[in-house]
Amino acid sequence: MTTITSASTTTTGTMTTPAGATTPTGATPDPSAGTHPSAARRVTGGAAGATVVPPARRATAGGAGLASATESARAAESASATAPPGEPATAPGTGISAAAPGIPSATPATPTTSATEAPSSIPSAPPTSPAPTGPASATPHDPCTHGFLPERPPVRSMIGTWTRLDAMARAAAVAPDREAAVALVERARRAGELSALRQRVSRLSLRNAEAAAMRIAVIAVSCGWCGLDPQAPAARDVADEAFLDLWAAIAHRIDHDQFVALPTLALHNWVPERKPRRHIPIDQLARTEVLVPIVRWAPEGQPLSRLDRLMLAATRLEAHGIWLFRLAETLAGRSPDDSSTPTALRRLVRVQHALRAQLLAEATDLTAAPATPQQRAVLGALAEQGALEPPVLQAAEAVLGIGGRRMGEGRRQLLRRHLPAQHRAWLSAMDRHCAPVRTLAHRGGPDAAVYREAQESLIALRRTYTALVQAAARPAAPPLPAAA
Repeated sequence: MTTITSASTTTTGTMTTPAGATTPTGATPDPSAGTHPSAARRVTGGAAGATVVPPARRATAGGAGLASATESARAAESASATAPPGEPATAPGTGISAAAPGIPSATPATPTTSATEAPSSIPSAPPTSPAPTGPASATPHDPCTHGFLPERPPVRSMIGTWTRLDAMARAAAVAPDREAAVALVERARRAGELSALRQRVSRLSLRNAEAAAMRIAVIAVSCGWCGLDPQAPAARDVADEAFLDLWAAIAHRIDHDQFVALPTLALHNWVPERKPRRHIPIDQLARTEVLVPIVRWAPEGQPLSRLDRLMLAATRLEAHGIWLFRLAETLAGRSPDDSSTPTALRRLVRVQHALRAQLLAEATDLTAAPATPQQRAVLGALAEQGALEPPVLQAAEAVLGIGGRRMGEGRRQLLRRHLPAQHRAWLSAMDRHCAPVRTLAHRGGPDAAVYREAQESLIALRRTYTALVQAAARPAAPPLPAAA
């Protein structure tokens, strides 16, 4: 049996002899031991000399190789002499007790490595807080922070080989018709640009992959391919095969198949006209700064088109709708009889009125903007696919239940397919958690009247947005004849 003695304390523990027998004993820590010079430990017994111990007990604290029991004892003495009171003696650069396996530390709070582990199992780096693994490691999306806007402003311009995709998207957006846009894609395929981009998709960060997805969406709608599934065999009879491969690779990288829609074309296609002087939340940035599109649907040097202004209006609508997301979280799980429920519904009415006023203010500039037949064709194709739904309106309908009753559950899920998975999950959670509040639709009294007012304000908001889309798709007014 090996015994550790000290001038101020006697520390014993569970010892492992070379033969493998164990002897459990108690431990009596002394707070003063470890700071006073007399606290240096003397190792006596079988571990005092150069006795060779089994390999399982010769592991050093850093895992660098084998050591004798004498080296382990010297490390324990050095660490014990410098450690502050009440803290275990640890070797520099490791989180493992400096005492060799089989020599227990005086402080039981610090875990030690078992004497039966191989030296290679001892970590050589300082341990940090354990990172969660598996599905639990994914941070859930919190729309209360910035709604369904991206966490950071979109990438203004891509670099490296991806500048080719940037240039292709800008050229396709201003193409006079679909045939010209398709010709751009075929020219890129013959030059080998699409296959070169396809090989580099896995190297993209998530933020750059979302920027690439926006440019892919611009090209797809310009060519009339917005309703295609890039992995469907029938799509190869319509669209360029190399472009479909790049499209499918980007969709796999961002884990979103149906991204060719307004959430991608609008919420990832804007930047502030001037760089803000300080860091501000992205929803405040989109509300307070003048926004310009990254990929313009109008040629450079010309005024923004109606399609440009519609996409920017959808972005600002999302930024102003951040309060709607927060009220949705407030109403989730509340009882209809809760005193806070009518208060939150009244605030929801005020937010929806403010969003409607925002859209009405956008309508004046949008109606006066120029429009081309190609841009109106893009809008028509997106509307036909149900790809022009603003996420903030879908959030309001999930709370108040209008969408489920008016268009049916299947149609509502069809509209949500254009959102990322975490956004769809949040909307489905609102469907469930706000079900008690929706029972006010079948009641009477002042609380039920407030609920119906919230529904009516949402219907008015949706009609205003529909009118804005129709104004953007309307043919441009012919120029006035010159005066004689």
